[in-house]
Amino acid sequence: MEPHHHHHLHRKRKPRNLKLHIPISPNPSNLFRFLLISLFLLLCFIFLTRFPSGSQSFRPLLTISRFHPLSIQDSSTVSLPPLKIEQQISFPDHVLLLVSKIHDPSLMNSYRTVLECVHRFVENSTRLVVLPVLSVEDYDGWRSIVRCPVSSNANKKSPVFVALRRRGGSTGAEEEDRLFRHRESMHSWEELVYNGVIDGETAVVFVKGLNLRPDRASDAAQFKCHFGWSNNLNALTTSAVTAAQEIVRCSLPRSFRNLPEKADGVGITISTVAHHGKHHNNEGEGLVHYVPSVARLSNLSDKRRRKNEKYELCVCTMLWNQASALKEWIQYHAWLGVERWFIYDNNSDDGIKEVVEQLEQGNYNVSIHTWPWIKTQEAGFSHCALRAKSECKWVGFIDVDEFFYFPIPSAPNRKTSEFRVYPGRNSLQSLIANVSHSAAIGEIRTSCHSFGPSGLKKHPSQGVTLAYTCRLQSPERHKSIVLLDALDETLLTVVHHFHLKKEFTYMNLPESTALINHYKYQVWEKFRAKFFRRVATYVADWQENQNEGSKDRAPGLGTEAIEPPNWSHQFCEVWDTGLRDFLIANLADPSSGLLPWESHDSQ
Repeated sequence: MEPHHHHHLHRKRKPRNLKLHIPISPNPSNLFRFLLISLFLLLCFIFLTRFPSGSQSFRPLLTISRFHPLSIQDSSTVSLPPLKIEQQISFPDHVLLLVSKIHDPSLMNSYRTVLECVHRFVENSTRLVVLPVLSVEDYDGWRSIVRCPVSSNANKKSPVFVALRRRGGSTGAEEEDRLFRHRESMHSWEELVYNGVIDGETAVVFVKGLNLRPDRASDAAQFKCHFGWSNNLNALTTSAVTAAQEIVRCSLPRSFRNLPEKADGVGITISTVAHHGKHHNNEGEGLVHYVPSVARLSNLSDKRRRKNEKYELCVCTMLWNQASALKEWIQYHAWLGVERWFIYDNNSDDGIKEVVEQLEQGNYNVSIHTWPWIKTQEAGFSHCALRAKSECKWVGFIDVDEFFYFPIPSAPNRKTSEFRVYPGRNSLQSLIANVSHSAAIGEIRTSCHSFGPSGLKKHPSQGVTLAYTCRLQSPERHKSIVLLDALDETLLTVVHHFHLKKEFTYMNLPESTALINHYKYQVWEKFRAKFFRRVATYVADWQENQNEGSKDRAPGLGTEAIEPPNWSHQFCEVWDTGLRDFLIANLADPSSGLLPWESHDSQ
């Protein structure tokens, strides 16, 4: 019976085996299932071959340098375009990397999230310090910016190289070699050509470290400009025509004068010649010193605007972490007649771009310009004057804590009656129109009243114009609105007023016509931020033991950020509610009592 049993089992298995070799039925549902399984197997094969398992999976090539771009992929699998470091600049509190252009602004945060900074020290090449990226943002037409923290282990006498890599990457020797194979030398902010602008038939070059005297023109004969590409900046050379403070103006090479667009993006630096003392070569000629440069020439003019289409009145300011003050300042001055704003952002990290976007959506003509150069307010204002030249006739250079105020006119004064304006909508533009009738006036100067904390200890939510109502009795230095066509060729400026061409003069507005309320000494929480950061080039920081009796300093503050006794009641000599009362009467919503910047849906 056993042989027969085995034979029977064998016969029963045969049909089941045959079924495996029968072609699949052309039934549509079976065909769809077959295609789905095949597609799944194909995707698995591609995935396994492209991203092998193990500790190295999903790790991109980690070389970021001038000539070795890095293609990055973040955790959400969004592919980021190649990135390369072009220059590195060492600041006291951070390292700034100029990297290849990130064309899609929406990717800025992805880069910040994915990347980290790797510091390598020259005296000990095996010592690496890895720190998170501080910020990533746009800069000019060719480059973006990545900011890295300064390592606490850094020795100022020893150069440091910084590379970028994907977060959590390995620190093995092979990867380290790739990171620093083509490292860029670290520039010091103490001496650097940092910006260049095409202005007609000249190039305006912005330079740190020349140590030229403030508020005076210098001898231009000691400077030359060198134009070129990459490291070859000797391709074309011209002489300087003016030099003052941080600005050297040179003639454009003839080939660029004929076709200015050819100069756009070209590298530029300057050289200096020492004519006196021991700095001579064997032939007795002065030694030439080339200033390190990260600058590229840019053409800022808006050619779409014709001369008769320019805005009558624009405003330029430079700020750091004052996003919360922008709405009140812009919406109020728009009511007075300002048509265009240029915001120079000096390394803010408080969401200023989002505030500007909201204002733009409300039809306020505001543009934000990244200005990463610390303590360069005068140069930044000169740069803004060049930027605004093709769009604006008059530009006011004021801070975001300064508000024009037109008091109720008193008895007319024979000398100033022709410039009198009445408080109300567009009153600032009316003032400009009155002054424009006098062809010789190139600058309008307005006195400032400095307001104190007015008894407050917390930052007021309703805005500074309503909250701060107590001030010093005597006005302080003036702020200016300038006619751009009247500016001197040197672009010399002392914080808030420019030197003018010889055929122009300035006028001082009487206090009965216009004032500026300067909310200078706010609650301690706000004022302390000012203590750490002065933006003006030629004004000492409060921490420095210089000019302690100067009006640039807070009386009694000293050099440490320690809240003085009774701060909330200081700088209070006169109660002045003039602007507050005017705003409530003219700009407040009749039903809610809210001012435009207090409203959630303000336009």
